[in-house]
Amino acid sequence: MKRLRMVLWVIVALAAAGLVFLHFRPADDRQTKEPVTMVSFGGPFTLTGADGKPFSSARLNGKPYAIFFGFTNCPDVCPTTLARLVRLRQQIGKGDDAFEIVFVTVDPERDGPAEVGRYADMLGSPVIGLTGSPTQIEQVKKQFGIYSKKVPDEHGGYSVDHTATVLLFDRNGQFSSTIALEEQDAPALAKLKRLTT
Repeated sequence: MKRLRMVLWVIVALAAAGLVFLHFRPADDRQTKEPVTMVSFGGPFTLTGADGKPFSSARLNGKPYAIFFGFTNCPDVCPTTLARLVRLRQQIGKGDDAFEIVFVTVDPERDGPAEVGRYADMLGSPVIGLTGSPTQIEQVKKQFGIYSKKVPDEHGGYSVDHTATVLLFDRNGQFSSTIALEEQDAPALAKLKRLTT
């Protein structure tokens, strides 16, 4: 019985010591997380349009726009995402002028001006298709925080893994929001409406 009492007192003493330590430890130990900072996306760029001529981002000045990075051989995500943007733009009720849709290839080796032009035309609504040299594309990807990587396939060719998020920019060229691949239409449409007001 005496031994049991002793063990209990030791446990109580250890618990009290732990509470004192938690109360008096330095504040820096309590906050291990870094403060959240806003990430900046975008910036001026010049790529090549579907007509083979330089396309400067200055042509987007004064217009809200949605920009998506993909590739013309993409079997599902890219055509689905672009078609969805076209559909949501129509739902806003301001026609094709509601906001610009910009498609930038992450596969410049296969996607020249003609390829991005045909791809954009298939959507049946104005979409700006852009390409460039591998160096130009890498620079723009870096500016917009886009990831892409070639993945060999079983036929000796390759596909491309890439960021599937749409980035939204306001009339002043400032980053506004994103639309995720799995995001429902209602919140996506709300973001686009805010962008166009």
